[in-house]
Parts: sequence; C-alpha cells; structure tokens
Amino acid sequence: MCKEGFKINILTKKQRIDAFALLGSYLLSDSQELHDAVESAGYYNAWFTLPNVYKALKNTALNLSAPQLGKWLDPYPFDGETDQTVGLVLAGNIPLVGFHDILCVLCAGFNVQLKPSTADLKLTTHVLDKLQEIEPRLANKITITDRLAGFDLVIATGSDNTARYFTYYFGKKPHIIRKNRNSVAILTGKETPDALVQLGSDIFDYFGLGCRSVSKLFVPKGYDISAFYAGIAPFADIADHYKYTNNYDYNKSIYLINGDPHYDNGFLLVKPDERTASPLATLYMEEYDNEDMLSAKLAATASQLQCVVSLEPLESPVPSVRFGQSQQPALDDYADGVNTLDFLAEHR
Repeated sequence: MCKEGFKINILTKKQRIDAFALLGSYLLSDSQELHDAVESAGYYNAWFTLPNVYKALKNTALNLSAPQLGKWLDPYPFDGETDQTVGLVLAGNIPLVGFHDILCVLCAGFNVQLKPSTADLKLTTHVLDKLQEIEPRLANKITITDRLAGFDLVIATGSDNTARYFTYYFGKKPHIIRKNRNSVAILTGKETPDALVQLGSDIFDYFGLGCRSVSKLFVPKGYDISAFYAGIAPFADIADHYKYTNNYDYNKSIYLINGDPHYDNGFLLVKPDERTASPLATLYMEEYDNEDMLSAKLAATASQLQCVVSLEPLESPVPSVRFGQSQQPALDDYADGVNTLDFLAEHR
C-alpha cells in the first residue's frame, strides 16, 4: 500500500537503469573528482590502496551496462516505485562492498536508508553523491544515517557476533542478516603456473579481506606446496604494505612460539588446519583423498562459504568460480546465496 500523497512512477525502471549505467561510465572514467575521492578513501583507511580501490571501481562498473541491468531486472515487476524504505547496514572490509545492496534496493523502487561502515564512508558517499547528480530524482530516495529508524525491511551485513545483535534489533522486520563467510580453493596438483597466478588474485586482492577471498586450500594428499608458492611469487610485493606485514609477522611468531607446523615463503603462511576462516596473511590447508571426500567436506561447511574456486566446476552446494574470478561477482551472484531481488519483490 502506498502512503497518502505518495506519487508512484516518479522514476521508471528504465530511468533507474540509465542512471546506474551512467554511474558505471563515471566509475571507469579518468575524472579528477573520482581520483580525489579514491585518494581520500585511502587516507582514511590504509587498506584502501589506489590499486585496490580502482579494482573495486572497475569490477563494480563492469556490471552496470544498461543491457546487463535490464536482463537482470527483467523478471521483476519493479516498473513503479514504492514508499517503503529498506534499511541497510553495510560492511566496510573492501571498497564499495555494500554497493550491490544499494543497487538492488534502488532498482527495485524502494527508498534506501543506509548506515555505511566508517571504513568505507568516503567512497560510498562519493559514489552516491555522483548517482544523485546524474539522476536528481534519486535524492529523495537516499538517506545516509548513523542510526536506522523508520524502515520497513532491513539488510544487515557483519560478523558472526554482530549478526546476533542484528537479529535481536531487526528480527521483527523482514530481513536478510549476513554473517562471516570465506571462500576456499581446490587444487589438484595439475595447475599450470598461469593458473596459480590467477589463483593469487583470489587470495591477495583486497589483502584477503573479502568474503570472496580465498582463506583455505584443499589439496590432494602429498601435494608439493612449493609448486603453489612458485605460482604466487608475483604477489611478493604485498609484503610492502605495513598493515599486511604486521599481520604476517604476528601470525608467524605465534606459530613459531607454539610449535605449530606451517609453511612460509616470506609473505604468506600456509598452515595445515581443518578450519575455514584463517587469519590475515595466512591460508589454512587441508588434504583430501578423493572427490567424494572433498564434496562431503564442502557440503558440511557450506554455511561458512561464499564460493569455491577451482579449475573445473565441482559438485557442491556452494557456487563455484574459476581461478581469478572470485572477486568479480556477476549481478546475480548474491551474497550468502540469498537472492536479494527475490526478497525485495516478496515484500514490495
């Protein structure tokens, strides 16, 4: 139901698509204004280096062509607008990590009230300012706030700990609440050096801070770890970043003090461990005997996984992507496997 006085069809679906398509062009441009925003983001968050922020901008923009957006939205009845408001609590672990939620909400015709992470406040704010400059009619549909209030639905992303608070505070509203997730890679021992370089991007992009970042390797029994280390050698300059190296040094010292078995190439630790979520600058590693054993392990840990990275598609309840593709999700690669557009359509 629309509230009295609310004007429907202020923006058509096509007009929303066109606005985001123009935003995509801007994110790929050499605009000085954009460059200043990228530099500012890095000033406030040392993890947001220029290469990583530009990588995030590019990966975001590549999904924003009008044909892609049109095909993605075509199955949904989002031609009109609704006066309902979706509250968004955004993460800030990698640049623009909450953009897909913003895109979903606005393309579905909702108002958005969002609480950005302080870690990604500058970049998110700049992108939304530019979107409203491109399409001024979106200005009254976007609110940035420190505290959500008066919303009808909520999508909140955080850690396992914060998810408990989200459930307590937001549980009575229709909601999507996301917890910690990680991604894993499957090695067979037959990978080429080029394939391992591609895998390096899945591990080191955004310093491994993303939920789609590989945190664990599954390897065949007797795997020669030196082949893996040789393949990721081109990423050695990650050790030049002081925050990454601080984590590497800390974890290494803990393993040495505790006498924990591990491998070390000078910038990445690999530790045999059955857990999924590894510390920064560390990968966990687990051996498997056969594909059936591997599939069973993936099925048992599916609720902890965002995606599986492998050379070939694998039978698994978790989405599978090829080496080098984990940080390039498509529009319909929904976080935690929950279709955001379906959720919005159901409650519209």
